[in-house]
Amino acid sequence: MVQVVLPNDANPLGFILGGTVMHLIDIAGAVACHRHTRSLLVTAAVDGLQFLHPIKVGDLIILHSRVTAAWSTSLEVEVEVFSEETLTGVRRMTSRAYLTFVAVDRDGARLPIPGLILESDDEKRKAAEADARRAERLNARRALER
Repeated sequence: MVQVVLPNDANPLGFILGGTVMHLIDIAGAVACHRHTRSLLVTAAVDGLQFLHPIKVGDLIILHSRVTAAWSTSLEVEVEVFSEETLTGVRRMTSRAYLTFVAVDRDGARLPIPGLILESDDEKRKAAEADARRAERLNARRALER
């Protein structure tokens, strides 16, 4: 997903607003997950969102998303965000986030989703890391519910 950063997306310093970046991350993540599940989805969690470098008005914002793990009714997607200077073509990674989506029907009931085929060592490593993030998030949730 690519778009130009316009003045209405920016703060008074001329950099894109963090909330705008988060919105685009949610959209890019949802698109990847929709393509995997072919179902309705809701965002359940955002893990590890980092803002590493600002993106200036006039630059391109480029978002790459890929599903990293799939469980019975939920899945995780990694979204990497890059800026590209329009005049030089220089690119740099500006953000990364992991989002969890849950597949639901129109009444909000959870739906089963297809598994993820992990072929490369990198895909297997990312899935294991997703399992660890999920376990930590679920443990924290259980602790809050006590």
